[in-house]
Amino acid sequence: MSAIGVGVDLVEVARVSGIIRDKGSRVFARLLTLAERQYCESRPDPATHVAVRLAAKEAVYKALQGSAAARGIGWREIEVTRTADGRPNVTLTGVAAARAHELGVQRVLLSLSHTHEAAVAVAVLESA
Repeated sequence: MSAIGVGVDLVEVARVSGIIRDKGSRVFARLLTLAERQYCESRPDPATHVAVRLAAKEAVYKALQGSAAARGIGWREIEVTRTADGRPNVTLTGVAAARAHELGVQRVLLSLSHTHEAAVAVAVLESA
């Protein structure tokens, strides 16, 4: 396997908290898939979990860049879930999936971390 794309992003949790306060549940519907929304809303501090997912989505988006079409990737076309053992997982749909196919992406590796202040994500695209 070889790395064909890397992305990183950092999101301030306070900023996400403010967006949620101002926009309410509309922010969840616009930025998150149903599964992501259900997970985040089930947590004691949803803003932290939304922030880390937004960081992950942006990191994957950055790793997929390089064509005009890639700029059209939507927030919900990159879904961040958890495997049975708790590791983060990425599912791509729509333009994001098409771009990954174009690049020959076999797997998206994702690392997430967060505190009550910030969330960070690193995404690595692998090809055969």
